[in-house]
This record gives sequence, C-alpha cells and structure tokens, in this order.
Amino acid sequence: MTNRKMMDQLADLQKSLNIDCEKCCGLCCVALYCMKTDGFPDNKAAGVPCRYLRSDFRCDIHDRLAEQKMKGCLGYDCFGAGQKVTQKMGKNGNWKTNPQKAKELFQTFTVVFQLHQMAWYLLEAWALSSDQKQQTEITALIVENEQLTAKAADAMLNTDVAVYREKVNRILKQISHQVAVMPANKKMTKDFLGKNLSGKNFDGSDFSMALMIAANLEGASLRGSNFLGADLRDANIKNTDLSKSLFLTQMQINATSGNLKTKLPKNLVRPLHW
Repeated sequence: MTNRKMMDQLADLQKSLNIDCEKCCGLCCVALYCMKTDGFPDNKAAGVPCRYLRSDFRCDIHDRLAEQKMKGCLGYDCFGAGQKVTQKMGKNGNWKTNPQKAKELFQTFTVVFQLHQMAWYLLEAWALSSDQKQQTEITALIVENEQLTAKAADAMLNTDVAVYREKVNRILKQISHQVAVMPANKKMTKDFLGKNLSGKNFDGSDFSMALMIAANLEGASLRGSNFLGADLRDANIKNTDLSKSLFLTQMQINATSGNLKTKLPKNLVRPLHW
C-alpha cells in the first residue's frame, strides 16, 4: 500500500471519530451513569434516559446547556461511537423500539467508545512517528481496532479490550518518550490543580495524565506539549496557542474555557459554548 493511500485511509478513519448526533439514537443520554455534581442534569443510573431526551433522540435543553452550567453534557464526546453503534445495530431497532436488545446496545456503545478513543490516539501516534517499523506496528493496531468494531455485538462484547489496550498503551508510551523534550530521569509534577501557569513557556512539556482542573494556561507557550489523558476541566486556555500540542481530544477541549483567539490542532473544532 502506498503512503498516500494509507494517509487517505487514516483521514477517513479520523472523520469517522467525529460525533454525528443526527445518526445516533441518543446513546450517551441513556447508556451512561451520570452525576449532577459532574455537571449533568441529574443523578442517573446507566440505562435510564435523561429526562431532557426527546422522542427524536435530541436534547430538549441543548441550546441552554451553557446557561444552565451543564458542563458534563457540554464536555462529553463519544469519538463517533454513538453513530457507529446506532447504524451497526439499526436492523434490530434501537433501545426504544427493541427493549430486549437495549442492554446489548448500551454495552456495545461503551466498548466502541473505548476502542474509538484508542484509535484517536493511534492516528496521532502514527503521524508523530518517523520510524517505518514503528508506523507498521501502529498501522496493525489501527487495522485490529477496525476489525474489532466491525464484529457482531456478541462477539465484540466477548473481546478482551484490556489486552488490546495494553498493546496500545505500550506504543503510546514509546511515542511519548520520543517526542519528550525533558530527560527521562527528570520528573515533572502531575498536579497543576488551580495553578496559575499563564504566559509561561511549557514547550515540549509532558502533561500526560496530569491533574489540570481550573489551571490558568492563558497565553502559555505549549508547542509540542503532551496532554495525553490530562484532566483539563475548567482550565483557562483563552488566548492560548494549542495548535502544535500533542494528544489532545475534543472531550478535553470541550471541558475547557477558551475564546476566539484560542488556537487548536486541525483535527479539533472550537466548542460552540466558548
């Protein structure tokens, strides 16, 4: 396969990881366990529809989520799992028309969500790698990911996702170490809770898995900074250039506070509630 063809296929996969609520049966509003303290309308058990979910699977307060401070709803992103599962299992109806299949539908959604999230990171890892052997390994993991999500629901639910995740985590750690600027023996704090980091130079810094809730990153320099798994809820990224930052997801960006001067990586979109 030519490199051009591979890049086209990866671009198609990237598009499929973007949410399309018009093709989903409101799975995130039903399948998930939610808590009011996390910015959702109510404490809700998994499998129970949100009280604001309409019969057409749309949110009755979607245009008022920011006004009502529904940060959990605003921040959530399913990496395209919702439409994938809805379309995949559509011949059997949805959770409303075929209640007997509802549990299987919800479980499949949670598995596909995990796999799509890993696919998101693998796509960026492939782009960051300059080693052909490593790229081949990443490509194999992406192909395996697509094969897993193509399985029938019962077969997919019997898949050991943890085993696949171990392989993905191993390659992501390799890439993270390769792009890191700081020496491996220099440990960086992972607790930036509420810290004022505005205007500082963090180029090439490793923020992976860092606690950055309500941190002030306004105007900070973050070129090549690694945000893999960082908790950015309520972080201030106004007037900040994140266009060259690494391993950011739409969910992370949705949970932050930005503005029109915030620059994002090309695979992410500016949240409407900013």
